[in-house]
Amino acid sequence: MDPVFLDVILLILTFGGIISGVHIGVVLLCLGLLGSWMATGDLLVSASLLGTGPFYALFSYEIVVIPLFILMGLFVTVSGASEDLYKAFNLAFRKIPGGLAIATVVSNAIFAAITGVSIASAAVFSKIALPEMRKLGYDHRFTLGTIAGSSVLGFLIPPSVLLIVYGIFSRESIGKLFIAGVVPGLLLTLVYTLGIIAMVKFRPSLAGGGTRQLKPVTGKELLSSLLNTWGPMGLIVLVLGGIYGGFLTPTEAGAVGALGAFVLSLIKGRLNKQTMRYALHEAGLITASFFLLFIGAQMYSRMLAVTGLVGMITDAMVGLPLSPLLILILIFIVYLILGAFIDSISIMILTLPIMIPVVQAFGFDLIWFGIVSTIAVEMGLLTPPFGMVIFVMKSTIGDDVAIEDIFRGIFPFLFMMICTLAILVAFPVLCTWLPSHM
Repeated sequence: MDPVFLDVILLILTFGGIISGVHIGVVLLCLGLLGSWMATGDLLVSASLLGTGPFYALFSYEIVVIPLFILMGLFVTVSGASEDLYKAFNLAFRKIPGGLAIATVVSNAIFAAITGVSIASAAVFSKIALPEMRKLGYDHRFTLGTIAGSSVLGFLIPPSVLLIVYGIFSRESIGKLFIAGVVPGLLLTLVYTLGIIAMVKFRPSLAGGGTRQLKPVTGKELLSSLLNTWGPMGLIVLVLGGIYGGFLTPTEAGAVGALGAFVLSLIKGRLNKQTMRYALHEAGLITASFFLLFIGAQMYSRMLAVTGLVGMITDAMVGLPLSPLLILILIFIVYLILGAFIDSISIMILTLPIMIPVVQAFGFDLIWFGIVSTIAVEMGLLTPPFGMVIFVMKSTIGDDVAIEDIFRGIFPFLFMMICTLAILVAFPVLCTWLPSHM
């Protein structure tokens, strides 16, 4: 069979299977087997790939970090640390225009430095921030947009599960990717904060118009509230400090962080038989889903190599009469479109075997591309018609909100993400300043 025709058929089957609702890991696994068989004409060769694929997909020291960070995030959620963070920053920023929205953004940023998953942030802060912002008369759509927009920090600020996946597929250092994600994560947090202040200055009604009188807060109350965040702050220092200081590898930091989060839950008195079962059960389900994706991706990548699709796409894109910047924008558009239909981990796993050779051919820095592509993928989680963060919020809040209100509220934050992405494209050194010297 003609390789080009075969590749087209396989791509159609891939997206057809995903859109029809089949688990993407199953789609990649089955089409990897089918494509290898059709390309080689030998079923035994394809079967041997199926036998060795799972072993090589999971036989990696780095991949162990994923279940460890997932477990750490679940223990932190159980401990109630997110409520402590939100309460502290609510008091700290209450006198700033849109202070409650800024508190949501900053709390999400710190929570992201522990969990590394946007979906978890969206679910947690939908329960915590929404009632408080409603009490002060915040605009409904502005409130929903703030929660959804700030939740994407979970996949950018380390330890990020998405950066771990990128590191495994690109063969770049996960520790370097974590370091590279710090400044962009803080930059996006700052852009959100300044954007919220500007929006509220222009339209005071977004933050209730100042019609509700805030209860005065003493310095003692504020200090006590800030000190109560010792748990999550200590975990950040323990995990990220260990990685950046060179004392721990990312995998070791994941193990130390999971143990630290477990101890934190015990100290907070939140760990019992029910919560322990919940954390372990959820960690097992999420990890199993990830591993199925990795096994499917391994088979699919081998199929792409056999059929020559990666080389053809690379040659085609290099041959286009476009500048590297336009090629990069084209890649971002592809990620944005895919993000409207598929979750971010699946997008990375599905596209990286194709995108990385293209990026290398154009001479882009892989560490920098890992950060900017993460932001582009995360934007897709907020876009209609199937933005995953939006539907997580909807399922968490219930019938009290309409999907349309969340999508409308998110557009200012999407614009701020585009501005941040443009800054990082214009100034790559914001991502590469430290990794380049390591």
